[in-house]
Amino acid sequence: MAEAALSATETALENQRIGGLQLRVAALCTLVQICDGYDVNSIGVSVPSLTHAWNLPGPAFTVAFLWSSIGIMVGALSAGPIGDRVGRKPLLLASLTIFGLASLLSAFAGSLLLLSILRFFTGLGIGGGFPGAATLTGDYAPQRLRATMIMATFTGAPIGGFVCGQLAGVLLPTLGWPSIFVVGGVVPLLMVLALALWLPESPRFLARKDNLSAREAALLRRLDNTPGQVAAEDLDIAQGNPIAMLFGKGYALQTVLLWVIFFCSLMNLFLFVYWMPEVLHLTGMTPPEAARATSFRELGAICAVLYLGLLIDRSGPERALTANYAAGIVFIAAIALAAMPYLLLVIVIFLSGMTIIGSQTGANATCGKLYPARMRTSGLGWALGIGRLGGIAAPALGGWLLSLGLPPRQIFLSACLFAAIAAVATGLLALRGVRAEPLAGRSAA
Repeated sequence: MAEAALSATETALENQRIGGLQLRVAALCTLVQICDGYDVNSIGVSVPSLTHAWNLPGPAFTVAFLWSSIGIMVGALSAGPIGDRVGRKPLLLASLTIFGLASLLSAFAGSLLLLSILRFFTGLGIGGGFPGAATLTGDYAPQRLRATMIMATFTGAPIGGFVCGQLAGVLLPTLGWPSIFVVGGVVPLLMVLALALWLPESPRFLARKDNLSAREAALLRRLDNTPGQVAAEDLDIAQGNPIAMLFGKGYALQTVLLWVIFFCSLMNLFLFVYWMPEVLHLTGMTPPEAARATSFRELGAICAVLYLGLLIDRSGPERALTANYAAGIVFIAAIALAAMPYLLLVIVIFLSGMTIIGSQTGANATCGKLYPARMRTSGLGWALGIGRLGGIAAPALGGWLLSLGLPPRQIFLSACLFAAIAAVATGLLALRGVRAEPLAGRSAA
């Protein structure tokens, strides 16, 4: 949906040049996503060791998985109004602090109940960090490259997951499961200081401030905006309820379809994140081996950025993202049904990550591209929040299927259905239409 008329201020921001400022923002937001991705995966790679340390069966940890996903959902739903009304930077600083502290305390949990409570707060911070980082990247990206830059930032999440799996293979045999959570807590807390020093606020929020520092004024001038001469009505910032905007002025169909896509996509993502290490452990791998094999799923998701973001920017999500979701069905079915040697299994896991987890990264970029700035955090935050209902259902579904006595890998067959629904819903985005009316209260460029 394209806006027909923009102010001179918005025109400058929507067509900004890519330079050191934009790359710095993207790099810092990518580091936030790396921390998020690490902490999302930390519980999954720890469970095979915790089953032995606490003498509990794998399905018992469904409760920890559930509270983690509930926390992410609450954080994502809260992040939208906070990020669109208060600012992107305060949202990110608060999110990193919350999940850094919760992860660090998880290393000292002595029971499943305490671990589950701490996983809720870990998820709460993660849920705010994902949309906040993506939205701020979008604010410092021109429209022509927005999906590419947001998707590049979101590669941080699978990078974090890959690092988590590889590090677990090294740390688990020597330092045990608490070391996974210590790393996941200390690094985000150090990042809070780095963001406070070097991460700028969204240019739209800076432009409406009355008392700018010399540094903030210089930043606006770099973006071809004169400090103190930007009228509030010339900025694409939320003036009303950002949540109500998601269903107003022609955005309702787009919003509903994105929620369906995110639900199905995150159902699959968390089914793999939470249960793949334990499933591989049940089929004969040691906990370190299962963690390392699982991490190649994240490596595949990283590689998806090499092509998917550019394809979305050039041809739209309807073709590129639909094809990527559909291809994932083949690799999911192969993991579920075929007995493969280790090397071939790792390759198929890599390809499933590229198509399934990579498609979720593409969906994030699509959401950031299709919503205008005034509702971008709410659009992505609520899509992620509603999608987290799938993330809540995923651990319960995996635990239930395992309890039925199915061969462990066959629990992933259910993911084929959700990938197909996501592919169809993505194709239907072509029906969302084009916005032709200008923003009320904004002057034409």
